[in-house]
Amino acid sequence: MFPGPTVYAREGDTLLVNVTNHAQYNMSIHWHGLKQYRNGWADGPAYITQCPIKTGHSYTYNITITGQRGTLWWHAHIFWLRATVYGAIVILPKQGTGFPFPQPYKEANIVLGEWWNNDVEEVVKQGNKLGLPPNMSDAHTINGKPGPLFPCSEKHTYALEVEQGKTYLLRIINAALNDELFFAIAGHNLTVVEIDAVYTKQFTSQAILIAPGQTTNVLVQANQAPGRYFMAARPFMDAPVSIDNKTATGILQYKGIPNTVQPVLPQLPALNDTAFALSFNAKLRSLNTAQFPASVPLKVGRHLFYTIGLGINQCTTCLNGTQLTASLNNITFVMPQIGLLQAHYFNTKGVFTTDFPDRPPTPFNYTGAPLTANLGTKIGTRLSKLAFNSTVELVLQDTNLLTVESHPFHLHGYNFFVVGTGVGNFDPKKDPAKYNLVDPPERNTIGVPTGGWVAIRFRADNPGVWFMHCHLELHTSWGLKTAFVVENGKDSDHSILPPPTDLPPC
Repeated sequence: MFPGPTVYAREGDTLLVNVTNHAQYNMSIHWHGLKQYRNGWADGPAYITQCPIKTGHSYTYNITITGQRGTLWWHAHIFWLRATVYGAIVILPKQGTGFPFPQPYKEANIVLGEWWNNDVEEVVKQGNKLGLPPNMSDAHTINGKPGPLFPCSEKHTYALEVEQGKTYLLRIINAALNDELFFAIAGHNLTVVEIDAVYTKQFTSQAILIAPGQTTNVLVQANQAPGRYFMAARPFMDAPVSIDNKTATGILQYKGIPNTVQPVLPQLPALNDTAFALSFNAKLRSLNTAQFPASVPLKVGRHLFYTIGLGINQCTTCLNGTQLTASLNNITFVMPQIGLLQAHYFNTKGVFTTDFPDRPPTPFNYTGAPLTANLGTKIGTRLSKLAFNSTVELVLQDTNLLTVESHPFHLHGYNFFVVGTGVGNFDPKKDPAKYNLVDPPERNTIGVPTGGWVAIRFRADNPGVWFMHCHLELHTSWGLKTAFVVENGKDSDHSILPPPTDLPPC
């Protein structure tokens, strides 16, 4: 199936997912946004919490869903294989518990993706040989189909039938590898009610912006003249970077309307509409009610400041002798050969160090004129150690090393609160005064704005080794990633669970 099957569960359920690998590539599956309390063994990123499942072998992911409900997703978490290996996770509220918004008549999953006509791993290999980015995708997709605007031999198009006067819940997932996307439906407003499986204060917008890895639930009322209306997805890019700027379309079709009626296209924001992007994200707020509180850490025990940069390193196997790379605090992450969680749990020496710096080695004007000299980075498998139950504030700062660019970051094992964001350089004296510590959005994936910064807070109450990386696959593959080692608590109830017996061998 493409996309893969939807995993349906309820809050409080235990999921057993048996994954058998029939692909020619070694594979692991990540359950994006599920917190996996004390149970990193089921998180899935290859060489972080497990070694991949070899061709012809199986592994059972044992996942308990605690205190989460809403839309998440699963995907391959090795190389670029999530290009086609992904699907939705729908966690329903506990039996007898409704939504904190009007019950929709029906719901539908809208999974946005990217498509390459060639084997994506071969495309990446070709790019690596040159030391350059691989060829961009050939199409965007809605539920695996690009829609009629593409010159495909068959016009594969997703269609959602609706009834006049009814309200629908759309669970929208951005499964694209490298593109933030705008999404809209012609003639219909979208009312945002949830992001990353956390309920939000409702607001209505003509379009939404969704970064790779994020999910957004919206209510749509079928209140227009019965007809056929295009839903459309197209990238947002406000940096001088070339991307696949094609529009994927699906159709919202009122019951009883024949297929001969021509659909209307929605007005999507312009490709580089920074103002829309910033204002849309500024409207996102946690519900913060007695039932769904926003437990923002008000005191911070550990302050982290990470710069995001592109770079150029020497490369003897690349055609032009250099390769593009990416770094956090000028460190390009090197993937280990065994799982970091195993190395930590069994105290295996020589796999990683815990000396990842809390701030960059040399402060500079991060978002000033483009910096094009001295672009080499340090390389290593360096992690940051966090004390159990400590409160952490992490500021992610974009830089103009080669170019500014937007970077969506995903933290495994946790949700976090997005307490502040801004354009330009973060000012530790002035900016914290503007933080929202009352009802900030709670997420697992956040876009760092082009030439700007974002501040997140979380409580390190989930022991294990947790990956944090850019969710643009291009930059992750260039080393834009790190991990946190969260120490065990004082007793066995607050310590990492023992590994399962069928954990794939390295």
